[in-house]
Amino acid sequence: MRAEEKARLEGNKLDKRLCRLVGQAIADFDMIGAGDRVMVCLSGGKDSYGMLDILLKLRQRSPVPFELIAVNLDQGHPGFPSEVLPNYLRALGVPFQIAHQDTYSVVKRTIPEGATMCSLCSRLRRGVLYRLAGELGATRIALGHHRDDILETFFLNLFYGGKLKAMPARLRSDDGKHVLIRPLAYVSESDLEAYAQLRGFPIIPCDLCGSQENLQRKQLKLMLQDWQQRFPGRIESMFNALGRVVPSHLMDRGLHDFAEAAGTADEEAAFGQDEFAPRQVIQLYPAAASLAPPVAPEII
Repeated sequence: MRAEEKARLEGNKLDKRLCRLVGQAIADFDMIGAGDRVMVCLSGGKDSYGMLDILLKLRQRSPVPFELIAVNLDQGHPGFPSEVLPNYLRALGVPFQIAHQDTYSVVKRTIPEGATMCSLCSRLRRGVLYRLAGELGATRIALGHHRDDILETFFLNLFYGGKLKAMPARLRSDDGKHVLIRPLAYVSESDLEAYAQLRGFPIIPCDLCGSQENLQRKQLKLMLQDWQQRFPGRIESMFNALGRVVPSHLMDRGLHDFAEAAGTADEEAAFGQDEFAPRQVIQLYPAAASLAPPVAPEII
């Protein structure tokens, strides 16, 4: 009984934490307002199941009314268990629509064997979801990307695209017709894994993109997991940095008028000095201890 009680308490703490983080993200980025019709995109994975589950709970407590409609895109994967999601959603009493679009054949025919399929698969899905949102009168399209997805995307763009770019928590489509939101933006993948196990979601594995072992995203996920184990708190620090950008201290001439030489409140950083005490740097990078000079070099 003691083990069961402990598991119950831990489950309650996890539930409250997820609701708090999702609610905070919705408020911070003005994701959902009164009268919105939110199209919740379900893939059958742990993230989208968790997103729908938490949004249902928040809707019950919300001071403003909004609608939820679940949508799944059946992409024509061979052996896809087509009844799992409809049965689950009927049991919940959630209105839903299943769209059938054979993007699987398009991807398999277009992408060479062994090459990554995610980019084309994502573009095809996006087009179908935009069309469905218009047909359903959805004012918001909710995607199940979490905090780790956002960080992985940042490093993908940094390492392979040469851009400082991640996933925005809220984004208006290029044509201005659709608003995409990511309610799980503050939620860690590990919490979603634990929540899926707690709730017993009927997970449908992805046998297209998710089955590829050569994905750069998978390698970055392993890198971030290693960093978190060796340097606890680093993930939180990096994620927080995405919301504390100082454009004048980067090199994008489109963001900052360097010709004007505008002043900055951060004069030390302007001269190249670190904002961290040496002890903090050594704690983050123990190997740097042997390299640290006894006194700070003079700035010329």
